[in-house]
Amino acid sequence: MTFAFWSCIVIVCFTYFGYPACMALLARLRPRPLQAAAWTPTIDVLLVVHDAAAEIARKLDNLLALDYPSELLRINVVCDGCHDGTEDIASARASPRLRVFADAGHRGKSACIGSTLPRLDGDVVLFTDVRQRLDRHAARALADALADRRVGVASGELVLESDGGFGQGVNAYWRFEKLIRRLESASGSLVGVTGAIYAARRDQLPEVPPGLILDDMWIPLAVAARGLRVVFVPQALAFDRAATDPATEARRKRRTLAGNFQLLHRWPALGVPGAHPLAWRLWGHKWLRLLVPWLLALALALNALLAMESRLYAALLVLQLLAYALAVAGWSWPRLMSLLPIRIASTFLSLNLSAAAALVMYVRERNLHLWTVTPARR
Repeated sequence: MTFAFWSCIVIVCFTYFGYPACMALLARLRPRPLQAAAWTPTIDVLLVVHDAAAEIARKLDNLLALDYPSELLRINVVCDGCHDGTEDIASARASPRLRVFADAGHRGKSACIGSTLPRLDGDVVLFTDVRQRLDRHAARALADALADRRVGVASGELVLESDGGFGQGVNAYWRFEKLIRRLESASGSLVGVTGAIYAARRDQLPEVPPGLILDDMWIPLAVAARGLRVVFVPQALAFDRAATDPATEARRKRRTLAGNFQLLHRWPALGVPGAHPLAWRLWGHKWLRLLVPWLLALALALNALLAMESRLYAALLVLQLLAYALAVAGWSWPRLMSLLPIRIASTFLSLNLSAAAALVMYVRERNLHLWTVTPARR
Protein backbone atom coordinates (compact mmCIF):
# COMPACT_ATOMS: atom_id res chain seq x y z
CA MET A 1 0.00 0.00 0.00
CA THR A 2 2.87 2.36 0.83
CA PHE A 3 4.60 1.51 -2.46
CA ALA A 4 1.38 2.14 -4.42
CA PHE A 5 0.83 5.48 -2.68
CA TRP A 6 4.32 6.79 -3.43
CA SER A 7 4.20 5.43 -6.97
CA CYS A 8 1.10 7.54 -7.59
CA ILE A 9 2.78 10.63 -6.14
CA VAL A 10 5.98 10.10 -8.17
CA ILE A 11 4.10 9.68 -11.46
CA VAL A 12 1.98 12.78 -10.82
CA CYS A 13 5.07 14.82 -9.91
CA PHE A 14 6.94 13.57 -12.97
CA THR A 15 4.03 14.51 -15.22
CA TYR A 16 3.97 18.15 -14.15
CA PHE A 17 7.56 18.73 -13.03
CA GLY A 18 9.79 15.86 -14.14
CA TYR A 19 8.89 15.94 -17.83
CA PRO A 20 9.45 19.72 -18.18
CA ALA A 21 12.75 19.29 -16.31
CA CYS A 22 13.78 16.51 -18.73
CA MET A 23 12.96 18.73 -21.70
CA ALA A 24 14.92 21.62 -20.16
CA LEU A 25 17.93 19.36 -19.56
CA LEU A 26 17.74 17.95 -23.08
CA ALA A 27 17.46 21.44 -24.57
CA ARG A 28 20.59 22.44 -22.68
CA LEU A 29 22.69 19.35 -23.35
CA ARG A 30 21.51 18.56 -26.90
CA PRO A 31 19.97 21.74 -28.32
CA ARG A 32 18.49 21.75 -31.80
CA PRO A 33 18.37 25.43 -32.74
CA LEU A 34 16.01 26.51 -35.48
CA GLN A 35 17.83 27.67 -38.61
CA ALA A 36 15.29 30.26 -39.68
CA ALA A 37 15.92 32.47 -42.69
CA ALA A 38 14.06 35.00 -44.78
CA TRP A 39 11.72 33.07 -47.08
CA THR A 40 8.61 34.16 -48.96
CA PRO A 41 6.84 31.06 -50.29
CA THR A 42 3.33 31.13 -51.66
CA ILE A 43 0.89 30.69 -48.76
CA ASP A 44 -2.65 29.35 -48.72
CA VAL A 45 -4.49 30.41 -45.57
CA LEU A 46 -7.08 27.79 -44.64
CA LEU A 47 -9.97 28.95 -42.44
CA VAL A 48 -12.83 26.55 -41.65
CA VAL A 49 -15.88 28.20 -40.09
CA HIS A 50 -19.33 27.19 -38.87
CA ASP A 51 -22.02 29.86 -38.34
CA ALA A 52 -19.47 32.64 -37.85
CA ALA A 53 -21.39 35.61 -39.23
CA ALA A 54 -20.56 37.73 -36.21
CA GLU A 55 -16.81 37.20 -36.61
CA ILE A 56 -15.98 36.46 -40.25
CA ALA A 57 -15.71 40.07 -41.49
CA ARG A 58 -13.30 41.00 -38.70
CA LYS A 59 -11.20 37.91 -39.35
CA LEU A 60 -10.97 38.58 -43.07
CA ASP A 61 -9.89 42.17 -42.38
CA ASN A 62 -7.19 40.76 -40.13
CA LEU A 63 -5.94 38.24 -42.72
CA LEU A 64 -5.98 40.73 -45.59
CA ALA A 65 -3.86 43.09 -43.48
CA LEU A 66 -1.08 40.58 -42.85
CA ASP A 67 2.39 41.90 -43.66
CA TYR A 68 3.08 39.53 -46.53
CA PRO A 69 3.28 40.09 -50.31
CA SER A 70 -0.32 40.14 -51.47
CA GLU A 71 0.42 38.20 -54.66
CA LEU A 72 1.85 35.34 -52.59
CA LEU A 73 -0.92 34.93 -50.01
CA ARG A 74 -4.39 33.58 -50.74
CA ILE A 75 -7.22 33.16 -48.23
CA ASN A 76 -9.48 30.11 -48.44
CA VAL A 77 -12.66 30.15 -46.35
CA VAL A 78 -14.55 26.89 -45.98
CA CYS A 79 -18.10 27.25 -44.69
CA ASP A 80 -19.03 24.07 -42.88
CA GLY A 81 -22.81 23.91 -43.02
CA CYS A 82 -23.29 27.61 -42.25
CA HIS A 83 -26.89 28.83 -42.03
CA ASP A 84 -26.41 32.31 -40.58
CA GLY A 85 -25.15 34.24 -43.62
CA THR A 86 -21.44 33.55 -43.10
CA GLU A 87 -20.99 32.47 -46.71
CA ASP A 88 -22.74 35.60 -48.04
CA ILE A 89 -20.61 37.91 -45.90
CA ALA A 90 -17.38 36.24 -47.01
CA SER A 91 -18.39 36.08 -50.69
CA ALA A 92 -19.32 39.76 -50.68
CA ARG A 93 -15.73 40.69 -49.88
CA ALA A 94 -14.38 41.76 -53.27
CA SER A 95 -10.82 40.51 -53.26
CA PRO A 96 -8.97 38.39 -55.82
CA ARG A 97 -7.03 36.94 -52.89
CA LEU A 98 -10.13 35.35 -51.34
CA ARG A 99 -11.88 32.08 -52.23
CA VAL A 100 -14.98 30.76 -50.48
CA PHE A 101 -15.97 27.09 -50.44
CA ALA A 102 -19.29 25.98 -49.01
CA ASP A 103 -20.50 22.63 -47.71
CA ALA A 104 -24.24 22.29 -47.28
CA GLY A 105 -23.89 19.80 -44.45
CA HIS A 106 -22.13 20.26 -41.12
CA ARG A 107 -19.29 17.74 -41.46
CA GLY A 108 -16.73 19.00 -38.99
CA LYS A 109 -13.40 20.76 -39.33
CA SER A 110 -11.20 17.80 -40.23
CA ALA A 111 -13.54 16.71 -43.02
CA CYS A 112 -13.41 20.21 -44.50
CA ILE A 113 -9.63 20.33 -44.22
CA GLY A 114 -9.31 16.94 -45.87
CA SER A 115 -11.51 17.85 -48.83
CA THR A 116 -9.98 21.31 -49.33
CA LEU A 117 -6.25 20.54 -49.13
CA PRO A 118 -6.17 18.93 -52.62
CA ARG A 119 -7.50 22.21 -54.05
CA LEU A 120 -4.58 24.22 -52.67
CA ASP A 121 -1.30 24.76 -54.50
CA GLY A 122 0.67 27.09 -52.24
CA ASP A 123 4.06 26.05 -50.92
CA VAL A 124 2.77 26.50 -47.38
CA VAL A 125 -0.65 26.12 -45.78
CA LEU A 126 -1.38 28.42 -42.84
CA PHE A 127 -4.14 27.10 -40.58
CA THR A 128 -6.12 29.46 -38.37
CA ASP A 129 -9.46 29.79 -36.56
CA VAL A 130 -12.02 32.53 -36.95
CA ARG A 131 -12.04 34.06 -33.48
CA GLN A 132 -8.36 34.76 -32.93
CA ARG A 133 -6.61 37.87 -34.26
CA LEU A 134 -3.22 37.27 -35.89
CA ASP A 135 -0.31 39.63 -35.49
CA ARG A 136 0.41 41.26 -38.83
CA HIS A 137 3.92 39.74 -38.93
CA ALA A 138 2.76 36.20 -38.11
CA ALA A 139 2.83 34.81 -41.66
CA ARG A 140 6.40 36.00 -42.22
CA ALA A 141 7.58 34.52 -38.93
CA LEU A 142 6.07 31.11 -39.75
CA ALA A 143 7.46 31.14 -43.29
CA ASP A 144 10.94 32.01 -42.04
CA ALA A 145 10.83 29.05 -39.65
CA LEU A 146 9.85 26.73 -42.49
CA ALA A 147 12.91 27.91 -44.44
CA ASP A 148 14.72 25.33 -42.30
CA ARG A 149 14.33 22.23 -44.48
CA ARG A 150 14.28 19.99 -41.40
CA VAL A 151 11.04 21.64 -40.29
CA GLY A 152 7.68 20.42 -41.53
CA VAL A 153 5.29 22.28 -39.23
CA ALA A 154 5.68 25.60 -37.39
CA SER A 155 3.32 26.59 -34.57
CA GLY A 156 2.68 30.15 -33.49
CA GLU A 157 1.98 31.36 -29.97
CA LEU A 158 -1.51 32.07 -28.64
CA VAL A 159 -1.63 35.00 -26.23
CA LEU A 160 -4.58 34.96 -23.83
CA GLU A 161 -5.81 38.31 -22.59
CA SER A 162 -7.51 38.15 -19.18
CA ASP A 163 -9.37 40.55 -16.92
CA GLY A 164 -8.62 38.39 -13.86
CA GLY A 165 -10.81 35.95 -11.93
CA PHE A 166 -11.27 32.53 -13.48
CA GLY A 167 -9.57 33.62 -16.70
CA GLN A 168 -6.45 34.41 -14.72
CA GLY A 169 -6.20 30.78 -13.65
CA VAL A 170 -6.62 29.58 -17.23
CA ASN A 171 -3.95 32.05 -18.32
CA ALA A 172 -1.52 30.71 -15.71
CA TYR A 173 -1.96 27.17 -17.01
CA TRP A 174 -1.52 28.32 -20.59
CA ARG A 175 1.78 30.04 -19.71
CA PHE A 176 2.98 26.75 -18.20
CA GLU A 177 1.91 24.87 -21.33
CA LYS A 178 3.77 27.31 -23.59
CA LEU A 179 6.92 26.90 -21.49
CA ILE A 180 6.83 23.16 -22.15
CA ARG A 181 6.33 23.79 -25.88
CA ARG A 182 9.35 26.09 -25.96
CA LEU A 183 11.48 23.41 -24.32
CA GLU A 184 10.19 20.68 -26.63
CA SER A 185 10.95 22.81 -29.67
CA ALA A 186 14.42 23.72 -28.43
CA SER A 187 15.25 20.04 -27.97
CA GLY A 188 13.51 18.64 -31.04
CA SER A 189 9.77 18.70 -31.72
CA LEU A 190 6.41 19.61 -30.24
CA VAL A 191 3.74 16.93 -29.91
CA GLY A 192 0.97 19.33 -30.96
CA VAL A 193 0.44 22.84 -32.24
CA THR A 194 -1.81 25.79 -31.55
CA GLY A 195 -4.85 25.33 -33.77
CA ALA A 196 -5.36 29.08 -34.00
CA ILE A 197 -2.06 29.61 -35.80
CA TYR A 198 0.26 27.11 -37.42
CA ALA A 199 1.74 26.49 -40.86
CA ALA A 200 2.99 23.41 -42.69
CA ARG A 201 4.70 22.49 -45.91
CA ARG A 202 1.88 21.53 -48.26
CA ASP A 203 3.83 18.71 -49.89
CA GLN A 204 4.32 17.05 -46.48
CA LEU A 205 0.70 17.25 -45.33
CA PRO A 206 -1.03 13.90 -44.77
CA GLU A 207 -4.53 12.89 -45.75
CA VAL A 208 -6.80 14.26 -43.04
CA PRO A 209 -9.67 11.89 -42.26
CA PRO A 210 -13.14 13.13 -41.29
CA GLY A 211 -14.31 12.94 -37.71
CA LEU A 212 -11.11 14.09 -36.00
CA ILE A 213 -11.41 16.14 -32.84
CA LEU A 214 -7.77 17.23 -32.80
CA ASP A 215 -6.70 17.84 -36.38
CA ASP A 216 -4.01 20.12 -34.92
CA MET A 217 -2.37 17.06 -33.35
CA TRP A 218 -3.06 14.57 -36.15
CA ILE A 219 -1.44 16.76 -38.82
CA PRO A 220 1.83 17.61 -37.01
CA LEU A 221 2.22 14.06 -35.69
CA ALA A 222 1.78 12.67 -39.21
CA VAL A 223 4.41 15.11 -40.51
CA ALA A 224 6.75 14.21 -37.63
CA ALA A 225 6.33 10.52 -38.52
CA ARG A 226 8.08 11.38 -41.80
CA GLY A 227 11.15 12.59 -39.91
CA LEU A 228 10.50 16.35 -40.00
CA ARG A 229 10.48 18.64 -36.99
CA VAL A 230 7.49 20.42 -35.45
CA VAL A 231 8.70 23.70 -33.94
CA PHE A 232 7.40 26.57 -31.83
CA VAL A 233 7.71 30.12 -33.21
CA PRO A 234 6.97 32.65 -30.44
CA GLN A 235 7.29 35.55 -32.91
CA ALA A 236 4.11 34.38 -34.69
CA LEU A 237 1.37 35.62 -32.40
CA ALA A 238 -2.38 35.13 -32.23
CA PHE A 239 -4.55 36.85 -29.64
CA ASP A 240 -7.65 35.58 -27.85
CA ARG A 241 -9.63 36.29 -24.71
CA ALA A 242 -9.16 33.93 -21.78
CA ALA A 243 -12.30 32.05 -20.77
CA THR A 244 -14.40 33.74 -18.11
CA ASP A 245 -17.08 31.08 -17.75
CA PRO A 246 -15.87 27.96 -15.89
CA ALA A 247 -18.57 25.75 -17.44
CA THR A 248 -17.64 26.73 -21.01
CA GLU A 249 -13.93 26.29 -20.34
CA ALA A 250 -14.51 22.91 -18.70
CA ARG A 251 -16.52 21.75 -21.73
CA ARG A 252 -13.78 22.92 -24.08
CA LYS A 253 -11.10 21.19 -22.04
CA ARG A 254 -13.06 17.93 -21.83
CA ARG A 255 -13.52 17.96 -25.59
CA THR A 256 -9.79 18.50 -26.14
CA LEU A 257 -8.86 15.70 -23.74
CA ALA A 258 -11.44 13.43 -25.36
CA GLY A 259 -9.54 14.11 -28.56
CA ASN A 260 -6.45 12.60 -26.95
CA PHE A 261 -8.38 9.40 -26.28
CA GLN A 262 -9.51 9.45 -29.90
CA LEU A 263 -5.91 9.77 -31.11
CA LEU A 264 -4.89 6.70 -29.11
CA HIS A 265 -7.97 4.87 -30.40
CA ARG A 266 -7.39 5.71 -34.07
CA TRP A 267 -3.58 5.60 -34.02
CA PRO A 268 -2.49 3.10 -31.32
CA ALA A 269 1.17 3.36 -32.32
CA LEU A 270 1.23 6.79 -30.67
CA GLY A 271 1.17 5.00 -27.34
CA VAL A 272 4.01 2.59 -28.15
CA PRO A 273 7.50 3.97 -27.43
CA GLY A 274 9.61 3.55 -30.54
CA ALA A 275 6.66 3.15 -32.90
CA HIS A 276 6.52 6.92 -33.51
CA PRO A 277 9.41 9.40 -33.29
CA LEU A 278 7.57 11.43 -30.62
CA ALA A 279 6.00 8.57 -28.65
CA TRP A 280 8.10 9.19 -25.51
CA ARG A 281 7.24 12.89 -25.58
CA LEU A 282 3.59 12.06 -26.02
CA TRP A 283 3.72 9.99 -22.84
CA GLY A 284 5.40 12.78 -20.91
CA HIS A 285 3.23 15.60 -22.24
CA LYS A 286 -0.14 14.03 -23.01
CA TRP A 287 -0.85 10.43 -22.06
CA LEU A 288 0.28 10.61 -18.41
CA ARG A 289 -2.04 13.57 -17.91
CA LEU A 290 -4.93 11.29 -18.81
CA LEU A 291 -3.89 8.99 -15.94
CA VAL A 292 -3.30 11.67 -13.31
CA PRO A 293 -6.91 12.06 -12.07
CA TRP A 294 -7.15 8.34 -11.38
CA LEU A 295 -3.75 8.37 -9.69
CA LEU A 296 -4.84 11.30 -7.51
CA ALA A 297 -8.01 9.48 -6.45
CA LEU A 298 -6.03 6.34 -5.62
CA ALA A 299 -3.41 8.35 -3.72
CA LEU A 300 -6.12 10.02 -1.62
CA ALA A 301 -7.77 6.70 -0.78
CA LEU A 302 -4.46 5.05 0.12
CA ASN A 303 -3.42 8.09 2.14
CA ALA A 304 -6.63 7.84 4.18
CA LEU A 305 -5.84 4.22 5.03
CA LEU A 306 -2.19 4.91 5.83
CA ALA A 307 -3.13 7.91 8.00
CA MET A 308 -4.65 5.55 10.57
CA GLU A 309 -1.22 4.04 11.19
CA SER A 310 1.21 6.95 10.92
CA ARG A 311 1.41 10.62 11.88
CA LEU A 312 3.40 11.31 8.72
CA TYR A 313 0.62 10.03 6.51
CA ALA A 314 -1.96 11.82 8.66
CA ALA A 315 -0.11 15.08 7.98
CA LEU A 316 0.05 14.29 4.27
CA LEU A 317 -3.69 13.60 4.26
CA VAL A 318 -4.35 16.99 5.84
CA LEU A 319 -2.21 18.65 3.16
CA GLN A 320 -4.11 16.86 0.41
CA LEU A 321 -7.47 17.85 1.85
CA LEU A 322 -6.29 21.42 2.30
CA ALA A 323 -5.26 21.59 -1.38
CA TYR A 324 -8.69 20.38 -2.47
CA ALA A 325 -10.34 22.86 -0.10
CA LEU A 326 -8.36 25.71 -1.66
CA ALA A 327 -9.49 24.59 -5.12
CA VAL A 328 -13.15 24.53 -4.09
CA ALA A 329 -12.76 27.94 -2.46
CA GLY A 330 -11.48 29.35 -5.75
CA TRP A 331 -14.52 27.99 -7.57
CA SER A 332 -16.93 29.29 -4.95
CA TRP A 333 -15.42 32.77 -4.61
CA PRO A 334 -13.75 33.82 -7.90
CA ARG A 335 -12.16 36.85 -6.27
CA LEU A 336 -9.89 34.49 -4.37
CA MET A 337 -8.32 33.44 -7.68
CA SER A 338 -6.04 36.46 -7.35
CA LEU A 339 -4.18 34.46 -4.67
CA LEU A 340 -1.53 32.25 -6.29
CA PRO A 341 -2.03 29.09 -4.15
CA ILE A 342 -5.79 29.14 -4.74
CA ARG A 343 -5.36 29.86 -8.45
CA ILE A 344 -2.96 26.94 -8.87
CA ALA A 345 -5.10 24.54 -6.81
CA SER A 346 -8.33 25.47 -8.60
CA THR A 347 -6.83 25.23 -12.08
CA PHE A 348 -5.09 21.94 -11.30
CA LEU A 349 -8.24 20.31 -9.95
CA SER A 350 -10.36 21.65 -12.82
CA LEU A 351 -7.98 20.19 -15.37
CA ASN A 352 -7.94 16.79 -13.75
CA LEU A 353 -11.70 16.61 -13.30
CA SER A 354 -11.94 17.44 -17.00
CA ALA A 355 -9.47 14.66 -17.83
CA ALA A 356 -11.56 12.14 -15.89
CA ALA A 357 -14.78 13.32 -17.52
CA ALA A 358 -13.19 13.32 -20.99
CA LEU A 359 -13.07 9.54 -21.15
CA VAL A 360 -16.78 9.33 -20.41
CA MET A 361 -17.44 12.08 -22.96
CA TYR A 362 -15.50 10.25 -25.67
CA VAL A 363 -17.34 6.99 -25.04
CA ARG A 364 -20.81 8.57 -24.91
CA GLU A 365 -20.72 11.40 -27.46
CA ARG A 366 -20.25 10.56 -31.10
CA ASN A 367 -20.29 14.05 -32.58
CA LEU A 368 -17.41 15.69 -30.72
CA HIS A 369 -15.76 16.53 -34.05
CA LEU A 370 -18.60 19.00 -34.66
CA TRP A 371 -18.43 22.24 -32.78
CA THR A 372 -21.00 24.79 -31.73
CA VAL A 373 -18.44 27.29 -30.49
CA THR A 374 -15.08 28.02 -32.04
CA PRO A 375 -12.30 26.00 -30.35
CA ALA A 376 -9.81 28.43 -28.87
CA ARG A 377 -6.64 26.39 -28.35
CA ARG A 378 -5.14 23.00 -27.66
